[in-house]
This record gives sequence, structure tokens and C-alpha cells, in this order.
Amino acid sequence: MNGLLIAVEVELRKAVASRVLGATTIILVLGLVALTVGLELGVRSGNTNVTAQLGPLAALDGWARMVGLVAQITAAGALIAFGVVLSWLVGREFGEGTITSMFALPVARPAIMLAKFAVYLAWVLAVALVITAVLAVVGVALGYGMPHEPELAALARQLVLTALTGLVAFPAAWAATLGRGLLPGIAATIGLVVCGQVMAVAGVGAWFPVAAPALWALDPSAVTAPQLALVGALAGIAVALTVRSWSRLELDR
Repeated sequence: MNGLLIAVEVELRKAVASRVLGATTIILVLGLVALTVGLELGVRSGNTNVTAQLGPLAALDGWARMVGLVAQITAAGALIAFGVVLSWLVGREFGEGTITSMFALPVARPAIMLAKFAVYLAWVLAVALVITAVLAVVGVALGYGMPHEPELAALARQLVLTALTGLVAFPAAWAATLGRGLLPGIAATIGLVVCGQVMAVAGVGAWFPVAAPALWALDPSAVTAPQLALVGALAGIAVALTVRSWSRLELDR
């Protein structure tokens, strides 16, 4: 346990010193706000291209439409951002050659990998809180008024959606480990996004962990608890496979 705590402290310092997490947070939040406001203004102006792209969401108004927009953007945009950061946390060790020094450390490599997951999860939760808070401010700024019980429930689902999206990105860590670098993890993340979109269009997204969180955020009745629990199962399997791979790492392969 002491070794794990030390590893968490070291990984946290490395993450903060690199500024990657901070920069990604700013880009993600600003990008999400820009897209949401742009689409909202497009609908208000009667832009037929925008309304056609939004589909059923265009028929909604106020908080309901805005939260729906953010949920869809989060499902793809946040997943890519989370996958990139997780791939960087893992892949940098191979790219920078620091993985070799870990074989001489008193802290076991699986503990180091668990520490990376812990730092990543803490960051994801922080991002989820920031996005939800900013979303509330943007809604008021757009003239939708103060959020009441239905709006607060929708904001709470957005918070959970962002956190679950962070869990969905876990396979990127395993891909970065197997591929010994950043790019395989990013490729795996893009693959997850594409598969999620395809499954959602095919009508079976509720059973696919990548698509289920967004579908649940848009309509809680559309996704059951067992279906949503598959997100946790996916994350758990990815963690187990990644930690196992780190325990079996060899210097020559």
C-alpha cells in the first residue's frame, strides 16, 4: 500500500509538471462550450442545415436542447480527449524510454500502472465537475433562467455521463501498453468512438458500453441499470488486462 501511495504521488507530480492535463481540460471545456453555443445560435437563427443535423433535438428548446447537445458532444469529444490523456500517461514511458528505469524501482510496475489510473480518474472527475458547472453558467447566459429540479437532474446526468465516458476510455491504456507508445492508444480510442456511433445508429447502443452513457443521459428510460453497468465491466476488464501486461513487461519486447 505504501508503494502504491508513493507511486500515486509521483505520477501526480509528473502529470502536473507536464501541463498536459491542464491544457486538455481547457481545450475540452472551451471546445464543448463553443460547439454548444454555436449550434444553439444556429437553431435560433433558423439555419436549416443545423436543425437537420440535430434531428429530434431541434424540436426541443431551452435547457432540454442544450443539455442534449452537450451530451452528444461529450460522448465523442470527451472520449477522444480522455483517450488521448490516458494514452499519454501510459505511452510516454515507452516513447521517452523511462520504462526501462522502472525495472529497477522498488515499487512494482503493476502498482505504478494503478497509480496512473488513479491520477487519471481524479482528473476525469475534476473535468466532469468543471463541465457541469460551466454548462450551468452557459445555460443562464443564454437566457434559459435558473435551473430547477428537471434541469438540475439533467445537469447531474451530464456529470455522471462525463465520468462514465472517462471509464469507457480505459482500453486505450491497454492498447498503449501493447503498442508500446501513444499512437496505439489514440487509435483504439478513435475505434471506440466509431463503434459507439455505429451501434447507436443500429439501435443496439444501450447494450454497448461506449454508447450507453450518452443514451442514458438523453433518456434515462432508454437504458437499464444492467446495461449501464457494462461500462464498469468494460473498465474493470481493461484495468485488469493493462495491469497484467505491465506485470509481464520485458525489456527486450
